[in-house]
Amino acid sequence: MAEQRRNITVAVTGAGGTLMAWHVLSTLNRDSRVEHVDLIVSDAGRKLMAHEFGGSEDDDPVEKLLGDGREKVTSWAPDDLAGAPTSGSYPSWGMVVVPCALGVMSRVAQGQANSLIERAADVCLKERRQLVLCVRETPFNMIHLRNMTQVTEAGGIVYPMIPTFYNAPQSVEQMYEEFTTRLLGFIGLDQTDYYAWSGGQAQAQRERSLT
Repeated sequence: MAEQRRNITVAVTGAGGTLMAWHVLSTLNRDSRVEHVDLIVSDAGRKLMAHEFGGSEDDDPVEKLLGDGREKVTSWAPDDLAGAPTSGSYPSWGMVVVPCALGVMSRVAQGQANSLIERAADVCLKERRQLVLCVRETPFNMIHLRNMTQVTEAGGIVYPMIPTFYNAPQSVEQMYEEFTTRLLGFIGLDQTDYYAWSGGQAQAQRERSLT
């Protein structure tokens, strides 16, 4: 039986590292297992994108992230509380927030839904859909840790934007690629076995990562 194609919500918030969102979104856009992507970029996320990508915060976030290759992606305004991702009856696999600011995680943990990102996350929790929060900030204080516990107890997943080092990355680009591969593999969209544990092939795997 063919695997069911997915609708996925991707949110970008005002925590540095919006280039990771580009890697994730562009990979989803190319993946034949993904039917559609709903993209929500917060106002703070737009500011960060303007800083990290150049241009203006008024630029179209989809065009900035994907250029012309946007046929799968619908962009929603963060204050549009009538947008499709606000409804539990809207067919969606779940949601990935990358990067996820700790303030956004805090409001999700407390059940606040003042923006489309927070409401879409709340819908994922109430509908028992997967919610993955790729937090970036560090260090964590006790409030952050308690909020992470609360989100986890509610069914969400805290997935920090932490690169691996065992594969001896040779560039920042490799670190972005590796994180994207692990993240999408984690949500059931395996990309490649490039970073997979290979048992007795560990040394060969490491040598491959150096080429």
